Amino acid sequence: MATARDNLARKQIYIPATVPEEEIVLRVAAYCRVSTDSEDQINSFTAQNNHYTEMISAHDRWELVDIYADEGITGTSAKKRKDFQRLLADCRKGRIDKVLVKSISRFARNTTECLETIRELKSLGISIYFEEHGIDTKMVSSEILTAVISACAQAESESISKNTRWSIQKKMQNGTYVASSVPFGFRRENGSLKIEEPEAQYVRYAVRSYLSGKSASAIAKEFTDKSIEDPVLGSRKWSFQAVVEMLKNEKYVGDTLCQKTYMTDTLPRQCLRNRGERDRYYAANIHPAIIDRQSYEAVQKLLQLRSENHVQHTTKTSPLGGRFVCGKCGAGFRRKETSGRFVFACTTHAQDRNACDMLQIPEEEIYRAFLRLYCNLKNHTEVLDFLVKNLIDVRNRQMLWSPAVVELNKQISDILNQSHALALLNKQGLVDPDIFISKSNQLAEQLRNAKKQKETLQKREDNDIIEKTKCLREVFLDGPEYLDSFDEELFCELVDKIIVESNTRIRFQLTNGLELPESIERTVR
Repeated sequence: MATARDNLARKQIYIPATVPEEEIVLRVAAYCRVSTDSEDQINSFTAQNNHYTEMISAHDRWELVDIYADEGITGTSAKKRKDFQRLLADCRKGRIDKVLVKSISRFARNTTECLETIRELKSLGISIYFEEHGIDTKMVSSEILTAVISACAQAESESISKNTRWSIQKKMQNGTYVASSVPFGFRRENGSLKIEEPEAQYVRYAVRSYLSGKSASAIAKEFTDKSIEDPVLGSRKWSFQAVVEMLKNEKYVGDTLCQKTYMTDTLPRQCLRNRGERDRYYAANIHPAIIDRQSYEAVQKLLQLRSENHVQHTTKTSPLGGRFVCGKCGAGFRRKETSGRFVFACTTHAQDRNACDMLQIPEEEIYRAFLRLYCNLKNHTEVLDFLVKNLIDVRNRQMLWSPAVVELNKQISDILNQSHALALLNKQGLVDPDIFISKSNQLAEQLRNAKKQKETLQKREDNDIIEKTKCLREVFLDGPEYLDSFDEELFCELVDKIIVESNTRIRFQLTNGLELPESIERTVR
């Protein structure tokens, strides 16, 4: 028999909602993709800014958070759209309740990414309203319709991309194609390459220096010291690989090899180096030459010769010299010859075996360990991508409290509030239309400038480790697919120190500070 206590325990209490759903104020954001034309961007952004400001202001229970805008060239890949990623970041931080978008094709042309994003935002309690289609993802039944329209948008994007590739292919075949990326020493003028001085002087200097005996690393150091902008990385820190690519580039003798790289057919598209998967087209003497053909051919022979002989070192020097640190006593290592082979010995152990028990390490074992290290990182460059992402995340968290960024955030918030108030006044007919348009354009321009200043500030405060890690990643991406023998220049570009932990284990400290362990198969006394 149930007791009075049991009845009390089973008693349910009804707690009514304190705020009716119709009275909840929604924080609304808008996302758009603007024209890629530099002049039309401002006009397009202004028009869409006015449109969404008025649209959000027309709802008493909507509050404008921000308007996010990207250039229209990156529709097939969400990763390349900075403001789209910023929108997602703000959604994950709980700053947005609803997102307005003109159409699904403006939101994404990749069905997979589109649905993944919609599902993620729905899981966060955020709905997306597509104006053109009248779809609100708050309704569960709309996901099927979204998938269909998104698939059509993706098919349209793939068709446009296919037609574009076909046109480019034809230009490659008849030798009239000029790539959008212009090599260092050239400029693009009226659809063709023209020599750009004084950059061309540095190309000629690199060729003369290499033929006179200088290494690619030495030339890269000279260019870095002179603050010459690297055409590959867009920075003033040159890598030896960038110099090698310059010396190999056939464009400097007036020729062009088309389709060195290609884009994959499936989404998301990836740019891969062409290793025989696609046709290539070679056109000779189609634009002005910076260096003569005889010098170019001499450089190619020397590059090949040095590549074949890179494992041969003199008995007195080694690229490993000066890089060792004993993990037990902190001393350096000295190279010496023992029984017909070279080894590295801890200087403390060499003077007193009882002071440090670290044994000698054969030079060839370090070479083998480096080959394993290179192979692992070459096949797993996502490790460096992950490191860069984490470093940037840490920097961005620190930047949130930077006084300059806080001030810019206040400016952006103030501009948005002014836009909101102006839209309300216009809605009530209290502002002259000409004044409204002029003031709206002014506020939109101020908003773009404030956001641009914030982005510039964040870029300027990038720390050295991030830049070095990016450079390191580029070296691995541009480097050979595999190494069958030790490459001195590549080693010097990647490794800063070798820390000997024990007689069977070492750590390579890369130039960005990252330390990676490798085992050593054997040691000698």
